[in-house]
Amino acid sequence: MPEQSGKVQTVLGLIEPGQLGRTMTHEHLTMTFECSHVPPAPGDEGLAAAPIEMKHLHWLQQNPYSHSENLLLNQEIEAVKEELLCYRKAGGGSIVENTTTGITRNLPVLRKLAKETGVHIIAGAGYYVDVTHSDETRKMTVEKLTDIIVSEVLHGADGTDIRCGVIGEIGTSWPITESEKKVLRATAHAQTQLGCPVIIHPGRNKAAPGEAIRILQEAGGNISKTVMSHLDRTLFDQQELLEFAKMGSYLEYDLFGTEMLNYPFNLDVDMPSDSQRVQALAFLIREGYEDRILIAHDIHTKHRLTKYGGHGFSHILKNIVPKMLSRGITQNQVEKILIENPKQWLTFK
Repeated sequence: MPEQSGKVQTVLGLIEPGQLGRTMTHEHLTMTFECSHVPPAPGDEGLAAAPIEMKHLHWLQQNPYSHSENLLLNQEIEAVKEELLCYRKAGGGSIVENTTTGITRNLPVLRKLAKETGVHIIAGAGYYVDVTHSDETRKMTVEKLTDIIVSEVLHGADGTDIRCGVIGEIGTSWPITESEKKVLRATAHAQTQLGCPVIIHPGRNKAAPGEAIRILQEAGGNISKTVMSHLDRTLFDQQELLEFAKMGSYLEYDLFGTEMLNYPFNLDVDMPSDSQRVQALAFLIREGYEDRILIAHDIHTKHRLTKYGGHGFSHILKNIVPKMLSRGITQNQVEKILIENPKQWLTFK
């Protein structure tokens, strides 16, 4: 039995599950997102090249992926540190940092932030979407990928002794590529060995979450210890959502604070508002899934930090929780979503 059994593994070491407190299960503290750059619309080139300023903030909120500098969250370590101190003051305890290989994971920075803020930070092992896979990664066998992921959890990643506490976010596109399928199978094999939590980034298609879970399940993965991210931009029909929920994964609504008119990665999607996200949570609770819900902001760009007029990491605690309570979600249910469900997911078997 590994030493992690019954514990949660943070960048500073193992902790008891009861130490987590309120937890955001899908955030980024330092990363780059250049893989998802969207060319600016004709006539917007000047805005895309301009410094991030208040007078351009509305344009940036609607076009966050067309401003190259906005995609370099790794330049804002001090701002993120201040955010984490505010998050802790607002009652936050832990953050699951979902940056994996391909989007500039930086474990020494995560360790430094954890030491300086007192927030428990859990780092992610594994690989992001296919477009970020190196040629070397694409050539690897499932067995080799499995060995790497297991080592990142048991021994440390990126040449450090800092150990990851979850596998993910494991990136998938739509359709899921062959390289991504190998990573999913390796994730399942590693999870079987380790008894650890897994978190998946689905492609932007309503069939994507179910297909990713199917591949994971067929490879032996433990779906009850697996989170499906980004459901708020992927599954909108209530019956389709319930059909997916029956597969048994955690159901994560992790784009709180993101309200945009046009979603550039899938223009057929109408990005929901935070009020609509709360309505979705209330629906899932009524349907009996309160012990499978997780929530977060998935901050991954500069403009969502308070330094740039964004909502920051405390938005859920300060603004969404009161909204949840006003819409009939009980305090006990809120605490389950923020504390108990993350604790159950993050604890190694």
